[in-house]
Amino acid sequence: MAPLKVCIIGSGNWGSVVAKTVGMNAMRSNRFNPVIKMWVFEEIIDGRKLTDIINQEHENVKYLPGHKLPKNVVAVPDVHEAAAEADVLVFVLPHQFVSQVCEQLVGHIKSDAFGISLIKGIDYGPEGLKLISDIIRTTLNIEVSVMMGANIAREVAEDKFCESTIGSKNKRHGQILKELLQTPNFRIAVVENCDTVELCGALKNIVGVGAGFCDGMDCGDNTKAAVIRLGLMEMVAFAKMFSKGTVESTTFLESCGIADLVTTCYGGRNRKVAEAFVRTGKTIEELEKEMLNGQKLQGPQASVEVHKFLKNRSQTDKFPLFTAVYQICYEKRPVQEFITCLQNHPEHM
Repeated sequence: MAPLKVCIIGSGNWGSVVAKTVGMNAMRSNRFNPVIKMWVFEEIIDGRKLTDIINQEHENVKYLPGHKLPKNVVAVPDVHEAAAEADVLVFVLPHQFVSQVCEQLVGHIKSDAFGISLIKGIDYGPEGLKLISDIIRTTLNIEVSVMMGANIAREVAEDKFCESTIGSKNKRHGQILKELLQTPNFRIAVVENCDTVELCGALKNIVGVGAGFCDGMDCGDNTKAAVIRLGLMEMVAFAKMFSKGTVESTTFLESCGIADLVTTCYGGRNRKVAEAFVRTGKTIEELEKEMLNGQKLQGPQASVEVHKFLKNRSQTDKFPLFTAVYQICYEKRPVQEFITCLQNHPEHM
């Protein structure tokens, strides 16, 4: 078989880290074409095109400064050109741009291509709450797997050991994607419970915001442990409510579940920005501009989508932690009432 051509759709912080890993793996494997195309939303940095900087200096100086990309990773500013010949599409861009980019790709990709989404988010539209993989799947009519896990981008870029989880309903695709993405210090498990893997990746960010509130109020590690436990309970309950198929409880023991939740509550950007939200009194939007180079924070946005879903089903009272995060971020509920939410939270769900 001809080597599989790979295209990475997205080039932010996490996308650039993934490009580094995929680029190195493609050079070492006969399964993949060594040239990895990466679609880059063109920006001007100090008078130069970002794609030119990446292709000439092999570094994404805006989103992953200080880390060299393999020379076989080629930045392409036109999404049609980047994806045209690809057998494997790796989606790793902000979730609010997924629909727009996928619509641009309709009719411009191979009919037998397949994809994987590394996007931790959910979307609420006219048809209700949708997983990002479902948006990609239905728009492009391709099979889509997902990868979620305890993967803080800078630590993966520094080759520190971590784990991740691929959810794939197609076993062959799951193994190909594992070969594309796994390294000795980036260990991947493949499971079939795809929807639960993806939900974990979105919902844990809401809990991470709650953990940041606790840090901002100097509540201590005991309180944060309670946030993690109660947040995990709400994640499991929400997955059972949302999913049409069986929700395997063992999936929450994978990296996409408890491991990602813990690392988000102690080291993630959602926790960090939420702490600053409490200490500075600034809005989430102001802090995104100051702390994230203008990139959008996933946790508050996910709380909006989840709140719409729960409100339409009159279920907000059954998810007090998720609801409190939304109300504090967007309805000016006093952050001190987050502790009241914990005090009154049911011990079991």
